[in-house]
Amino acid sequence: MSVDDFKHLIRDVPDFPKPGILFRDITPLLADPRGFATVVDRLAEPYLGKVDSVLGIESRGFIVGAPVAYRLGVGLTIARKPGKLPFRTVDESYELEYGTASLQMHEDAVKPGSRVLIVDDLLATGGTARAAIKLAHRLGGEVVGCAFVVELGALGGRARVAPTECSALIRYE
Repeated sequence: MSVDDFKHLIRDVPDFPKPGILFRDITPLLADPRGFATVVDRLAEPYLGKVDSVLGIESRGFIVGAPVAYRLGVGLTIARKPGKLPFRTVDESYELEYGTASLQMHEDAVKPGSRVLIVDDLLATGGTARAAIKLAHRLGGEVVGCAFVVELGALGGRARVAPTECSALIRYE
């Protein structure tokens, strides 16, 4: 599948979650068997044999991260919104393009020295990914990359994630 094929499977939703925001909805892409399989394969391929775990960011990062972890033959760990995890957590606050938020992980979610791939559906301003990187580092992990389905290039998230390697299957300016 080409980038144009992927883009045809992504729905634009204006004014969500707030007026002035154009939401790139990947659920039609996930519903397409060939599209979903291709996304998983392409996100995983550069990291085969190079990571020990995948860190999926709530919530669409879970949907994409789980099959990527399976494809890589590694485990999945998750970063969630506050109050959703049952065990002791570490947390990191960050800014979104439309507000502020926080992520939490179990304090034992990343093993010291483990090589972590962060997976999410979208890279916008980079705040969420940067928070996940900080959490993985705080727990002793080495973040070897961040893989996204979509990147909104005009919002500069890639620079905020640097120097961590960052890839996206689809880029919008």
